[in-house]
Amino acid sequence: MTSTSYARSPDELVRSVMNSRLLTIGPDASLTEAAHEMADRRVGAILVTEGDDLVGILTERDVLRAVGRGSIEGTVRDWMTRGPDTISSATTIGEAAGLMVHGGYRHLPIVEGGRLVGIVSIRDLIQLHHEAPSGV
Repeated sequence: MTSTSYARSPDELVRSVMNSRLLTIGPDASLTEAAHEMADRRVGAILVTEGDDLVGILTERDVLRAVGRGSIEGTVRDWMTRGPDTISSATTIGEAAGLMVHGGYRHLPIVEGGRLVGIVSIRDLIQLHHEAPSGV
């Protein structure tokens, strides 16, 4: 019987797993446009920026909240999380995972010297050593 490990070393730095190919949108864009962008890129979050400044994050949960209220009208600003927690690329995977678990979210923007440089998701923090469990 082989064991499948789902965890990376908690001391590994997020810079080794972060995504620097950022998907961004302005706060005045429509919620529908943001949802289409996220679906096209197959991601669960889009970073909200004004110029070079990170002002929020919009996640699939935020889009579902709008749908649950009966409409996806409105702007990204209406539904985004303002001033999201951020980390640096030198944050350990253990620290990032702890922030996500305790904060109740699945994505963390990565900022260096006040500049947005990446994003990490809970999925990025998990390493699957085998392709798939048997029977899947």
